[in-house]
Amino acid sequence: MRKSLPLALAATAVAATAIAGVSVVTTPDKAAATLDNAAATPDTVRWGPCTRKAATSRLECSKLKVPLDYRDPDGRQIEIAISRLASKEPSKRRGVLLTNPGGPGGTGLTYPAILASAGLPKKVLDSYDVIGFDPRGVGRSTPVTCDLTKEQQARGNFPPYARTAADVAREAGNARTIAEQCATSRTAWMLPHTTTANTARDMDRIRTALGEPKLSYLGASYGSYLGAVYTTLFPGRSDRIVLDSNMGPGGYDVTAMRSFGRGMEDRFPDFAAFAAAHPEYGLGTTPEQVTAQYFELAKRLEAKPVQGIDGTAFRGLTFEYLYTDGTLPLLAKSWQALEKDRPLPPSPPLTEDMENLMSARFAVICGDSRWPETVREYQRNVAVDRLKYPMLGASTAGIGPCAFWPDKRVEPPVRIGDRGPSNVLMVQNERDPGTPLAGAGKLRRAFGKRATMVTADQGGHGVYPFGSNTCANDAVTTFLTTGRRPARDLACAAEPGK
Repeated sequence: MRKSLPLALAATAVAATAIAGVSVVTTPDKAAATLDNAAATPDTVRWGPCTRKAATSRLECSKLKVPLDYRDPDGRQIEIAISRLASKEPSKRRGVLLTNPGGPGGTGLTYPAILASAGLPKKVLDSYDVIGFDPRGVGRSTPVTCDLTKEQQARGNFPPYARTAADVAREAGNARTIAEQCATSRTAWMLPHTTTANTARDMDRIRTALGEPKLSYLGASYGSYLGAVYTTLFPGRSDRIVLDSNMGPGGYDVTAMRSFGRGMEDRFPDFAAFAAAHPEYGLGTTPEQVTAQYFELAKRLEAKPVQGIDGTAFRGLTFEYLYTDGTLPLLAKSWQALEKDRPLPPSPPLTEDMENLMSARFAVICGDSRWPETVREYQRNVAVDRLKYPMLGASTAGIGPCAFWPDKRVEPPVRIGDRGPSNVLMVQNERDPGTPLAGAGKLRRAFGKRATMVTADQGGHGVYPFGSNTCANDAVTTFLTTGRRPARDLACAAEPGK
């Protein structure tokens, strides 16, 4: 079964790059008075080449030691892998721009190079050293594992589409098994500390190690929540904060998981219009016919899978290919193939370590917040979302490992609020399948006077610099290079033909 894509841009955009084990000189922080005032004496980062050929030869890599538990800053240490795409214009450089492509669980080490190749403007590249990193638990940082089998990895990120309460009860066994594997794996000692709040504290250690008084930030999808947590914990150390494709203020919690159902409904009409405008695919000549075809295909594949694709995998595949306009033709061809029982067209390769990616995702989303703990509550949620969001809701409201997660959590979730400088720019597509506009609106309201939001009348996941809306892209570039934001929230009109 194919993987679904609530792992955000990391799963589609970030190529895998190993890093050198280049050392840093670590000076423990002896004077940390409070958990989030625990900035160490600046480490000296020794940049070196990455161990494999990266997306650009200019990308440099290193490692940094950070506390496993920030309540005990001199205790057990773990490693964070970092990278740098240095400004070529030192006279124009104003600081560092830390980046995160989403996840949780996705590597971000090569993201600076990917941003540059995707068209990050030269004046942004000149203004900053662009910094990437693998968050704690991920990739070349100290990794976590749940010892997931190939079969467990192949099941994907969404529970099976549940037609009945019995379907939910059946899936509970698989969810419990994964939770127990995570809790008994060789890296179980990391689970209580593999959280968004601690990743944000790691970000501040990176800032300190680089000798910077403040940190600018560009984060997408789950990276929007990570940035929101950072600027909440460290408002005085936040410079220019750009949050792209925004999660709600609760981060990747049960509400966010259920919101994928809404995101599918928001975005699917774009594909229905595309397929109807291209009758050569044979999927219908009106959006209504294409929509009806979705439900017909899903029902048929549930009864009899084709090319190894069942109903749940079909829904996941469709959701995945809605993430960008560029994959809509691939989605139409995939439907064609399934209708005619032919091999599916090749899909974009996923070069990440799926076991680590999924394990780190479970660690963060289950560790950040409490999820419903009874099968009955998931059965109720499925019954509601199956009617409310029939395309995907009975899957994304279903039960997962977080329902059975170990109870040990060292701190409550970070509450996003309006205290701090007005230095946040949110940018958001109107029809985003992964982080719907409704959730972004909640985050905007939580930030209050701290934020300005730019919405773009376009579909897909990710605005800057991957999207084609020049109004939205220009707003971000202007903010990063001059500090100026729109005077008030801005709605960017659609730009047809781009």
